[in-house]
Amino acid sequence: MSTLEPAAVRRVAVIGGSRVPFARSDGPYATASNQEMLTAALDGLVDRYGLERPGSVDEFVAGAVLKHSRDFNLARETVLGSRLDARTPAYDIQQACGTGLQAVVAAANKIALGQTEAAVAGGSDTASDAPLGVNDDLRKLLLEARRATSLGARLKALAKVRPGHLVPDVPRNAEPRTGLSMGEHAAVTARTWGVTREAQDELAATSHQRLAAAYERGFFQDLVVPFRGLARDQNLRPGSTVEKLATLKPVFGVDGPEPTMTAGNSTPLTDGAAVVLLASEEWAEERGLEPLAYLTAYETAAVDFVHGDVADGLLMAPAYAVPRMLERAGLGLDGFDLVEVHEAFASQVLATLAAWEKRGLPPVDRARLNVAGSSLATGHPFAATGARIVATLAKLLAERDAPGRGLISVCAAGGQGVTAVLERP
Repeated sequence: MSTLEPAAVRRVAVIGGSRVPFARSDGPYATASNQEMLTAALDGLVDRYGLERPGSVDEFVAGAVLKHSRDFNLARETVLGSRLDARTPAYDIQQACGTGLQAVVAAANKIALGQTEAAVAGGSDTASDAPLGVNDDLRKLLLEARRATSLGARLKALAKVRPGHLVPDVPRNAEPRTGLSMGEHAAVTARTWGVTREAQDELAATSHQRLAAAYERGFFQDLVVPFRGLARDQNLRPGSTVEKLATLKPVFGVDGPEPTMTAGNSTPLTDGAAVVLLASEEWAEERGLEPLAYLTAYETAAVDFVHGDVADGLLMAPAYAVPRMLERAGLGLDGFDLVEVHEAFASQVLATLAAWEKRGLPPVDRARLNVAGSSLATGHPFAATGARIVATLAKLLAERDAPGRGLISVCAAGGQGVTAVLERP
């Protein structure tokens, strides 16, 4: 009986990324589908790295969180509609807000094991084109009519339809186990960890200012492709200040004491797509491409936000994933030059930083945190955020022109977290 010999684990290079500017929902991309946005992002990558040739990459991995039934094969259909070779295999993946980063991890694993040489990973989401479900009572009546074995029985089932049955089921940004929205969960976490309004507004203003500065110096020129009249992220407010943000009224946790979370220190519903090109060192060298960085570690975690400790709020899984990943990799947090924490809410970022310190990690130098802005400024199309962060961090490390290391932390619905390490030797 033959056995498979264990393959030597190879380094996985991040070659580059491509995304469309992110837009507020019901705005410029109101009629754009997940597939259309993801195709635009993918074509931008194809053009930039000459991937039109047959067999240029071995696989495309992507996903979406808000997904129509027609998008059941989203990644593959995106390939077929793009300039990438139509014979490129593709598959979907989904882990809520961690989807984009988890897609990168899935693609990287095959490259690391020598099963593939190059792959594209990412995600897309639209809150504008969210799927509307048939009212569940109406669905049951329609199924009853379909199962009927006579015309009379079919008409009898359809006669039960009432006007109320015609109201569609609209997707809700709420956890099925608690009924609370992500923002309401974050408000509980903010109170639990004592996160102040002032600290949240400062983080939000800094995110906008840093993203604006990155655009002004041309940092995103080879990362963002114009789409539907946008060349920059629509949510960006270059003139954001703590003073301006302080004038906004709280929108989450308003039933509790001293609510602190506003539309200004929370991410808006957003449409957009992003992808990343990953490869082996050999693949990159053959094509004369210098890797921006290497993906060297990753970890996922989940917390029991339903029955567990109140400190383990919905978005606090990275508080466990990061220490575990660092211990496994033999790294200390103070050895990181850059730290990218997905800004679902300013309060969640600050609570995560506090939780890391409580678990024995050193404080994160704010000068190294989200140095080119993050989700509070760019917006957050759920499945696209991970790929956006990977491409951004890889380029930030590359432009330092020195050895460096970057940390990625992404929280996700369902009490989950996906984290990773990028390094430039």
